[in-house]
Amino acid sequence: MQTFKTKSFARFAARAGLEDAELCEAVRRIGGGLIDADLGGGVFKQRIARKGGGRSGGFRTIVLYRRGKLAFFVYGFAKSNQDNLRRNDA
Repeated sequence: MQTFKTKSFARFAARAGLEDAELCEAVRRIGGGLIDADLGGGVFKQRIARKGGGRSGGFRTIVLYRRGKLAFFVYGFAKSNQDNLRRNDA
């Protein structure tokens, strides 16, 4: 499966210390049906753990996903910085 990051997400991931292996694991969880939130139309919110911590207090990512073909990481934020998304955030 091809997995991509937008330029702004790549900057976020670099600052947060997220590794590509962690992003690929998040995509595998979506493919396996372990979805944190299905926002509809192939858009998913998926949690990624902080180093040394769990997923619940870690990072939130927005992933555009087409089963077996493509995944695009388009937005990310730390749970400690932002509780939830609002319609005008992304």
